[in-house]
Amino acid sequence: MKMYAEPGEKTRFDVYLAAETDYTRSYIKQLIDGGRATLNGRKVKCGEIVKSGDEIELDPPEPVTAAEPRDIPIDIIYEDGDIAVVNKQQGLTVHPAPGNYDNTLVNALLFRLEGLSAINGALRPGIVHRLDKNTSGVMVVAKNDAAHLSLSRQIAAREVTKIYLGLVDGHMKDASGRVDAPIGRSPRDRKLMAVVPGGRPAVTEYEVEEVLPGHDLVRFHILTGRTHQIRVHAKYLGHPITGDEQYGAGAFMGSNGQLLHSYSLTIKHPSTGEEMTFTAPLPDYFQKILKILREKDK
Repeated sequence: MKMYAEPGEKTRFDVYLAAETDYTRSYIKQLIDGGRATLNGRKVKCGEIVKSGDEIELDPPEPVTAAEPRDIPIDIIYEDGDIAVVNKQQGLTVHPAPGNYDNTLVNALLFRLEGLSAINGALRPGIVHRLDKNTSGVMVVAKNDAAHLSLSRQIAAREVTKIYLGLVDGHMKDASGRVDAPIGRSPRDRKLMAVVPGGRPAVTEYEVEEVLPGHDLVRFHILTGRTHQIRVHAKYLGHPITGDEQYGAGAFMGSNGQLLHSYSLTIKHPSTGEEMTFTAPLPDYFQKILKILREKDK
């Protein structure tokens, strides 16, 4: 695979490759150290700086072509012949990628379900939409191709309603509002996203649910599904998601990532057309942190 570095701020070779591919940073390091990733035809170190127009060539080993079933505990809150709805736990990656082929939601689904749609290939069967690794909550999975196409069309037409609950740092200026700000690759760190001119349209509505000491519990409604959308828009507002290690201040009260939860999902059933809403309560660690904050306010 050959590519040329796009215009932008200079960045490390390993960081650039991690941003431009689905590979993990650790796997990228293996490729670079093994001479399978070269810069302008040369074997270089991870910290080599990439400049606009540089020629980059990747020659990874033949990848795993299909995910394997693994007995990983997951919470399936609904299932029929067309769909399954799961309450994904924090820390679980949705689908396999280089460096992590066996410990994902897809591996767990293959172990527990009879069938999954094949539209997204053998590494992402059934996956219609995703949640970040450290975001918990409701996800719908397609068990056949017809269901997958129906759900994909609904998402593209913005007919699916996704509601999240998130704790943010500080207090929102307004009790409710709408963020209409395009999202694209961050010019400072290509592994991250940011509000940038010329980015893809991204719209998030929000409403403060509860004011707590130093934080707000906020309900987010996303009208688009951009990568890291809520996390990026929260940072853009000046109130990043609490515990966010990429866009915020990092761990909070022992959290293992951002305190963001996919609370509810409303779809039309692929076969019947019936409107269905699925919800998942806040996980215990999230509720524990809220309880501590509420007690501080007494």
